[in-house]
Amino acid sequence: MGPTLPLITSAELEAHNTKKSAYVTLHHRKVYDVTAFLNEHPGGAELILDYAGKDVTDIMGDIVSHEHSESAYEILDDYLIGILATPEEEGRLMTTGLDKDAYVLTGVASEEDLSSTTDFDQDYKSHSFLDLRKPLLMQVFWNNFPKEFYLQQVHRPRHYGNGSAPLFGNILEPLSKTPWYVIPIVWLPCVSYGTYIASRGLSIWALVPLWCVGLFIWTFVEYMMHRMLFHMDDRLPDNRIAITLHFLLHGVHHYLPMDKLRLVMPPALFLILATPFYRLAHFLFPYHIAMAIFCGGIFGYICYDCTHYFLHHATLPPYLKELKSYHLEHHYKNYELGFGVTSKFWDVVFGTELVDTSARSKAA
Repeated sequence: MGPTLPLITSAELEAHNTKKSAYVTLHHRKVYDVTAFLNEHPGGAELILDYAGKDVTDIMGDIVSHEHSESAYEILDDYLIGILATPEEEGRLMTTGLDKDAYVLTGVASEEDLSSTTDFDQDYKSHSFLDLRKPLLMQVFWNNFPKEFYLQQVHRPRHYGNGSAPLFGNILEPLSKTPWYVIPIVWLPCVSYGTYIASRGLSIWALVPLWCVGLFIWTFVEYMMHRMLFHMDDRLPDNRIAITLHFLLHGVHHYLPMDKLRLVMPPALFLILATPFYRLAHFLFPYHIAMAIFCGGIFGYICYDCTHYFLHHATLPPYLKELKSYHLEHHYKNYELGFGVTSKFWDVVFGTELVDTSARSKAA
């Protein structure tokens, strides 16, 4: 499998030229973060800083000043962080929904790059996080990662290729994988039957508005669950149990955002999450009204999960293409903004909209 490293622009390279952050390139393509090596360099940090933000191919091979040994090049490999983008690759940035910041951090310059495969060996060697060839959940639990390191890594997307990385590695593995079409197959009959039950106690003039109220309530629930539950990053307790639950609930999706079988919610998990809302609806409203509202909400959920899948994996019409760019920037640019999936409405209301993305998409 070919390696997938972040593409780094020339401007980004040149900006890292200080003791706090020093990048260099070798052979004009490979980019190394040598910040941690500054104080270990036998010739002193200043010799490296003279070339920070530049290419060191000539100076490292210069016989007069000091020709470096093979071991020096091997040491440098430990600090490899990315590939210097060509002018053509930087130009591709103008045709994607992702801006420069996302491009620099993830190497995603076009929609085709979303299906590229991460080099498992290089990724594990570079980041010491998770080995994509082994069950992930137990690695998260047993490694007991510090919260700050875990959040940094889990929000740096990896791409597994055409399959799915092992999550449990045992008989529970099939329960973690759900094809998108399972969602309408399982839940649309339930919504239809529930709507029929509601219609036995309500006129059509009451049923339709109440059903639409449920649909609207879902958009709020979608936003709040995504923001307050799935992304409780700042409030996440710094212990292995909380971090493992975070990974299981939503972290794995940000870690492997293009995994087709972990994009929609498994029916068993949704049933657990939906039960409190079902009981709340029947506590607040008479039976038939509660059924109408709840069924509208469940239909909203079906739309949400299917839309979420299509935003990652389908060619879409103009409105949804804009929404796709918006959602991908939530993954590849700033996971602390852009929580709306089927709509930006609540992002606008609560001030969490990815404004720059929206403006650029409309301009395009």
